[in-house]
Amino acid sequence: MELVAALFVENFEMRSAPGPSTRLDITGAMFSQASTEPVPTTVSPHLVALIHCPADESGQGVFEVTFFDHRKSEIDEEEPLARNVSPFTVEPGKFTYRLVRAELPFEEYSTVYAHCRVGHGPLTIVPFTLLPPAE
Repeated sequence: MELVAALFVENFEMRSAPGPSTRLDITGAMFSQASTEPVPTTVSPHLVALIHCPADESGQGVFEVTFFDHRKSEIDEEEPLARNVSPFTVEPGKFTYRLVRAELPFEEYSTVYAHCRVGHGPLTIVPFTLLPPAE
C-alpha cells in the first residue's frame, strides 16, 4: 500500500465521472487555522489520506495517524495527543481514502504533527498550526 497524500481539509467529497472514474473534490486544504476562542481549547480538524493499492497486493491495510506536539520521525516516550487506527479494504489496483477527525487539545498556540502511515510503511508527517483568533 502507498500513502499518496495526506492533508488537513475543510471539505472532501467524491463524485462519479465517465469511465467509470471517480473525482475527489477537496476544498480548503490547510496547514493552519485561526482559533475560534482563546487557548486552552480543543479543535477538530479533518485529515484526509489518499491510499493506493498496487495491483499485486491483497487490498487489506491499516491506516494509522498519531498526533504529537513535536515533529520527530521516531517518537521515543512522548505521549500522543490523539491516535486513530482504521483497518480498510481496497480493490487491488485502486485507490481509497481515510477521513480522520481527531480532537486536539491546545494549551498554547502551536503546531501539532500528524504522523500518518499505512501498515509499517514510511511516515508522512503533516503539520497543523493553531493561530490566535482573528480580529
